[in-house]
Amino acid sequence: MITNDLTLLPNDSQRLANFCGQLDSHLRQIERRLQVDIANRGNLFKITGQEAAVNAASAVLNTLFASTEKEQLTAELIHLAMQEASIELSLTATELAPEPTPLSIKTKCGMIKGRGINQQLYLNKIVSHDINFGVGPAGTGKTFLAVACAIDALQNEKVRKIILVRPAVEAGEKLGFLPGDMAQKVDPYLRPLYDALYDMLGNERVEKMIERGIIEVAPLAFMRGRTLNDAFIILDEAQNTTVEQIKMFLTRVGFGSIAVVTGDLTQIDLPSEKTSGLRHALDVLKDINGISFTFFKAHDVVRHPLVQRIVSAYEHYEQQLKK
Repeated sequence: MITNDLTLLPNDSQRLANFCGQLDSHLRQIERRLQVDIANRGNLFKITGQEAAVNAASAVLNTLFASTEKEQLTAELIHLAMQEASIELSLTATELAPEPTPLSIKTKCGMIKGRGINQQLYLNKIVSHDINFGVGPAGTGKTFLAVACAIDALQNEKVRKIILVRPAVEAGEKLGFLPGDMAQKVDPYLRPLYDALYDMLGNERVEKMIERGIIEVAPLAFMRGRTLNDAFIILDEAQNTTVEQIKMFLTRVGFGSIAVVTGDLTQIDLPSEKTSGLRHALDVLKDINGISFTFFKAHDVVRHPLVQRIVSAYEHYEQQLKK
């Protein structure tokens, strides 16, 4: 156990109140995450704990206090700041890999960048590989970052169109019994992709680009027989593809195209007798040059902190079942 004394400047009472939060709630949040004790008197802070955790907490406190000059701190911002600093990795890593080059993508909703080493690696791999796999639990930014890369590639004229694809897996109700034409039947399955586009480009612009065919959102079945050149193609929820479907998708990739395949192997909705195409592809393609793989874990979740704990609990439970 060590103790580190930290003085935060300037000694501004309003900034310190913003920094500490109501009843020091922000400090308690950092304590829980990093397993340290934080005591303060004014702008003088004392941090006690294991050396790696104390060093990480000191760095986060400095970063967060600097941000109080321009923004009001919230529990979410503090969570994201610790996520961006890859706190858990820095506390557990015995040998640090070279840090990826930070990438930022400018969109209507602001600058988008990877939070934590895994997200930064994911962005770097998408930029440098033609086919990419992003695999991990919900909330790790797999689809959101892929859509951001697609928009960036389109705006920089690296591709001519964006194609967003999802398997339409039936969950309880048969598609044939739902009202509407085929487009209306599959629209609910594609809604998360629309949401990401709307966040980054705005509703009106997205609708115009869809009308002009610059953005295409389609169920996976519509990809058969096509060759896709100069396109950025994202296959979302790939854990619900069959072996034949994912092979069909991957062989659609043409010249000048980039493909990103995302999925979560813990949320497979296929019938039990069907093998997940994503699981099969990860085994078959693992040694192929030119294909990148990024595997996200619970510590990469950027949603509510409880989501991290839920994902970790399920991972631990499944590991216990395998023993």
